[in-house]
Amino acid sequence: MRRQISGFSNPTVKAIRALRDKKHRREERRFLAEGLRLLTDAREWGRIPEILLMAEGREPHPLLDALERAVDDAGGEVLELTPELLAKVTGKENPQAVAGVFAEWPTALDAIDRTAPLMLVAQALRDPGNLGTMLRTADAVGAGGLILLDDCADPFSVEAVRASMGAIFTVPIAKARWDEFLPWLRAGPSQLVGASLRKAVPFRRAAYQAPCFILVGNESRGLPEDYEAACDLRVTMPMRGRADSLNAAVAAAVLAYEVDAALRP
Repeated sequence: MRRQISGFSNPTVKAIRALRDKKHRREERRFLAEGLRLLTDAREWGRIPEILLMAEGREPHPLLDALERAVDDAGGEVLELTPELLAKVTGKENPQAVAGVFAEWPTALDAIDRTAPLMLVAQALRDPGNLGTMLRTADAVGAGGLILLDDCADPFSVEAVRASMGAIFTVPIAKARWDEFLPWLRAGPSQLVGASLRKAVPFRRAAYQAPCFILVGNESRGLPEDYEAACDLRVTMPMRGRADSLNAAVAAAVLAYEVDAALRP
């Protein structure tokens, strides 16, 4: 059922806007996503928003009609807001014509299919844009998932969801501490490959094996020494210019495609 809202004082609108705040989002275990393409990707993967927000005066679209039907069928709520009110809710001056509120899903390690040939692992990744980009890369190379170690940025933040370009809905995500991840990893076949500068081999000459877990460290500090020591293989990428390292998400993408090529028959 569709309901029109025009005032920012509406309690539902206030609660949705508060999802941009990390503390409130974690308490509610819900997050905000926007854009017809992103929400369509979610619908196609079985993720239906609990609340669908639509701008008044938007252009009609069959995908939007399908999304509204899916929300109705799931017992969700459809709200129609003025463009100005939708902008306040999403925090964007020129918001998309549609947004949705989704329930978070479990992120335990058992969400990961560890038999997949390739997985991405990020340690203490702080930038939500990098996190979203890594999700997008994982989707692009067909990785089995993204594992977030230690104190990473929130994958359900508005910034990470936007940067993922819909991959938040298609790529399994797990969160764990290092001392939980390592025993889980060693409980089955695995090759842990760390992006490193310490006693590392060139990434194009490395002997990759499936299932391969590509481990990338914090943007500014890289991987802790004991994490590197636990790797089965450490690889490095050549720096031809003055830069001494790559952006964490870029490094993950370069390695992911190299490993994917190496593992394909």
